[in-house]
Amino acid sequence: MEYAVYAEGLRKSYGGVEALRGVDLHVPRGTVYGLLGPNGAGKTTTMGILVTLIKPSGGRAFVAGYDVVEEPQRVREHIGVVFQEPTVDRDLTAWQNLYIHGRIHDLSRNEIEHRARHVMELVGLEKFLHRRLRSYSGGMIRRFEIARALLTEPEVLFMDEPTVGLDPQARTRVWEVIEELKKTGVTVFLTTHYMEEAERLCDTVAIIDRGVVVAEAPPEELKARLGGDTLYLKTASPAEARRLLKLAAGYGDARLAEDGVTVVLVARDAPRLLPTLLQEARATGVSVIESRYVRPSLNDVFLMLTGRSLRDEEGGWSDWMRLHMRARR
Repeated sequence: MEYAVYAEGLRKSYGGVEALRGVDLHVPRGTVYGLLGPNGAGKTTTMGILVTLIKPSGGRAFVAGYDVVEEPQRVREHIGVVFQEPTVDRDLTAWQNLYIHGRIHDLSRNEIEHRARHVMELVGLEKFLHRRLRSYSGGMIRRFEIARALLTEPEVLFMDEPTVGLDPQARTRVWEVIEELKKTGVTVFLTTHYMEEAERLCDTVAIIDRGVVVAEAPPEELKARLGGDTLYLKTASPAEARRLLKLAAGYGDARLAEDGVTVVLVARDAPRLLPTLLQEARATGVSVIESRYVRPSLNDVFLMLTGRSLRDEEGGWSDWMRLHMRARR
């Protein structure tokens, strides 16, 4: 199968509550794939099905070429998982945690020793191999969990909200680890509601909303659907702004801002267009005293597709509890 993860029509109901309502996913091998959406959208349920912890109510899914319902053990042999909540024993050292994990997966001591040093080096924790995890920071724990998941040399690494709760520096370190993993050919499937995370890491993003994937494409392709970048060109006078407005109208949707001296232009590929506009403005005697551009974000895409902001929809445990309380009624 050309896809590391393939899902078609996945559904999951808890009582009368539909968590997933027909999810389709296509994850090429050796890529970083992000499932983006607010808490309660169905991200964790989708990942639970893909890692064989939750049985779907309908549809089908394949991971590393194996059916998650018919061949769950084969799926588990080819994946690694980093859950949202830490699942380590803090009273043990990193080595002891890795040893137990390796033995559970039927690795020999020699295999564990060889792989342990490699995975700890990969996440930058080789100096802390024999330290108890209670001495690790939150960011170190997260990186260690990635190392542990890689001990079995998985084809696909699943990560549920890999940087939630981390400070900016720790988050950046985790991002760097994921970028290194991509170079080794590991397929990374992550769920997130952080826009900057999806934009920096993911080759492909699937936007999920209320249990349905509403878009699936590379981040830049999704943002291109909005029609382009927004350029702001401030002139020295209203008269110059009006002249610049006529010039800018030839490149896209142009209008005059409320201040009367700034032209706002929506057009594609602002980095290449801006020097051209500035040169033509000078040639016509227009003085542009300030210029900048803003590229659309994935939050703008989510707003366009769903009619609301992703950030406004971020929730927490209260959303999870509400879903399950409704399901038990």
